[in-house]
Amino acid sequence: DGYYDGPLPASKTSLIDVLEDVGTKTIHYIYDFGDNWHHVIKVEKIDDAIPGADYPRLVRAIGACPPEDVGGFPGYADFVDAMADPKHEEHDRMLEWHGGKFDPDEAEIGRILDNFERLAKKWAPKPRKPKAALKRL
Repeated sequence: DGYYDGPLPASKTSLIDVLEDVGTKTIHYIYDFGDNWHHVIKVEKIDDAIPGADYPRLVRAIGACPPEDVGGFPGYADFVDAMADPKHEEHDRMLEWHGGKFDPDEAEIGRILDNFERLAKKWAPKPRKPKAALKRL
């Protein structure tokens, strides 16, 4: 009857399948269970695919991603404070730990696009091998 009681298989499911199955356009997503980053993803519009376009596509990016293992929201708040104030007692240590300056308001567009390009190549349909010509007997 098409009814399936259980999680959708990740290897065979797209985001649109999840949205249609659940009947919502808002997804709550937890990244890094240790730091408990809770993201809310709101799908504003679903369009038909553009022929020849690579996916995923970046539509908009606002702000920087927190560094990995910064310590959840409280650690990130401390990190941002320390990075913004050269006189902060943790400034030099955080600068070294992060590997350079950090601007929480600046999205790393180049890095995001590089990641998207890698995903697009990974997810692109593979070219079909031509079928061998049938030999006549």
